[in-house]
Amino acid sequence: MTKSAIVINGVTTFVCDCEGTAPINAGVLGKTLDDQAIEPATMLCGRQLNMLEEFLPTAEGPVTVACTQMSHVFEEMAEEIGYEGELGFANIREKAGWSKEVAQATPKVAALLSEASLSPPDVREVVMESDGSVLILGSNQPAVMAAQRLSSQMDVTLVVERGTEITLPAQFNFTIFNGKPVDLSGHLGAFTVTLWRLGAFIPSSRGEAQFEENRSDGNAECALVLDLRGDDPLVNAPEKRDGYFNPDPGSIAAVEQALFELANLVGEFEKPRYVSYQAKICAHSRSGITGCTRCLDLCPTGAIAEIGESLEFDPYICAGCGSCAAACPTGAVTYNLPGYEHSLTRLKALSSVYHDAGGEKPVLFVHDLKYGEEMISAISRFGDGLPARVIPFAVNEVSQFGQVEALAALAYGFVHVFALVNPAHSEEHQGLQDSAALVNHVLDGLGYGDDNISIIDASDPDAVTQQLYTERNDPVLTRSSFTPSGDKRSLIRNALNHLHKHAHAPCDILPLPAGAPFGTIDINTEGCTMCLSCVNACPANALLENTEKPELRFRESACVQCGLCKATCPEKVISLDPRMNFTNEALNLVVLNEEEPFECVRCGKAFGVKSMIDNMTAKLEGHSMFADPTTLERIKMCDNCRVVAMTNEDTQPLFAGNRPKTRTTDDYLSGRITDEDPED
Repeated sequence: MTKSAIVINGVTTFVCDCEGTAPINAGVLGKTLDDQAIEPATMLCGRQLNMLEEFLPTAEGPVTVACTQMSHVFEEMAEEIGYEGELGFANIREKAGWSKEVAQATPKVAALLSEASLSPPDVREVVMESDGSVLILGSNQPAVMAAQRLSSQMDVTLVVERGTEITLPAQFNFTIFNGKPVDLSGHLGAFTVTLWRLGAFIPSSRGEAQFEENRSDGNAECALVLDLRGDDPLVNAPEKRDGYFNPDPGSIAAVEQALFELANLVGEFEKPRYVSYQAKICAHSRSGITGCTRCLDLCPTGAIAEIGESLEFDPYICAGCGSCAAACPTGAVTYNLPGYEHSLTRLKALSSVYHDAGGEKPVLFVHDLKYGEEMISAISRFGDGLPARVIPFAVNEVSQFGQVEALAALAYGFVHVFALVNPAHSEEHQGLQDSAALVNHVLDGLGYGDDNISIIDASDPDAVTQQLYTERNDPVLTRSSFTPSGDKRSLIRNALNHLHKHAHAPCDILPLPAGAPFGTIDINTEGCTMCLSCVNACPANALLENTEKPELRFRESACVQCGLCKATCPEKVISLDPRMNFTNEALNLVVLNEEEPFECVRCGKAFGVKSMIDNMTAKLEGHSMFADPTTLERIKMCDNCRVVAMTNEDTQPLFAGNRPKTRTTDDYLSGRITDEDPED
């Protein structure tokens, strides 16, 4: 084993100080992670590349190189020597080493390397196939030029809007129509575009292109769409729809970039199946009544559709923002890139190793893999770098970071959480803002202050740096060691129980704002008839019946405040009470209403409840079908006695008199016609 590598969780990790520009306290780092001395490499991507080249053929287990900028060099070398093992990379230079506080950054380096040793979970994927057919929509000459460029290698159809004045080249290899696009559905490899008033090109056109006046509406199916109309896009969040390009036709650079990407979109392409969905516990709808619509309200791409009382998530349209999963109160929608358990395992490892290495008051800096990584690079290359106690936490999309992750981060010992978002897409961060507001409200109620989760939406690296370096009066939090496993609700409760236990101002009941996914329900028992419609409507099993006797029971910890029980209740006696109950009572079943069973007036058998029978009798009394007291009395009988009573009564609703004797052929032939057997 080379002295430039340490073993972390079974992963051999090579460390380099990048020619001394990212100095590392090797003694503290080695002692913390592997209990051994370490001598970091200084130019592993260059003159010391042989260290890695000699090690890989005999490597046992995964190998990580603490460098991302030159990852291509290491990958090429590994391919040349035939290395087939796992080779990963970690960035400790921009995230820790290039900082004015690098002397204090060793605990952070240890935390980042420990996090890099965790194996990412497998993620299911969907496959999209593109045959290279392209539909170009335009209203000016650039659309013609784009069609001419792409037609040499792809199947191109050009549709220009009516009134467009275009000149076609002397020879061209694409189909052209005149019409108006009005709708688009589908995804990369399978788009359908609805077009109005299509007119075919007249080949004998002289001068400007002419089109037939005999027009009809139709649909165009294609694998790719290039929209150069310079008008409103045909889909929501066009930059997130794979295969749909909507560049500014007036920008040569933007159009050229789109043409370059289009030319490479032929063949099979894989994308992650970002979310999973369990309809059984979804709080969206029951019996035609709508409850929770959080995911529908937040989805920027329109990938979620209502199918009856359930929802359908289109994995081909989903762009993976994760807002739906972060906002889902029941855990019916879960994010797969990665799931809660892996995210919390990372958070726990970062905090644990950081503290073990002597770090204090760590701050979590949540960022995405594109905008956030570029921001960190700019801050470290041209500015002061990240503070030593600010630990970056990369996620696929910042909008996937919700209440589970935020509360767990604080419970695991992070004193503050910053979430960096791209201000150019501020409309997509409503879910994140809602989660941050709710977490801050809860923590403020426990005495931690009302600013524990902060969202940074600045585009200037200096402005971001200033916020990260601003001194804060963050409280020192007692670290929890709860295991990051279980469903969403249990993970949230584990974190909250720890924060409540060590709170500066603990309280048993904390009121929450309307719409919060935690709380209880209040029932006006005088008006409740124990019909149990609310039990059947509850998607979270918070409301339950007692099969032994008429009793309505409730478990507060399971309630998501979806409102389906309130909307379903025929007596309108249920109201919602959003709150956080930190007592054990929230975990236990409590009785909200109970009654003695009603006894059958004929046999004494218990059935139903008195309030329900009395209510039904009062409503039906005076109705024409129940004018006879004996008929109304049947409502007070059990099902068996009700049938017996109807059968024995002289007047029966289906009574039609005595059946006549059946006449046979012999009767007709013999002429035996009697008074008991009259002719018709």
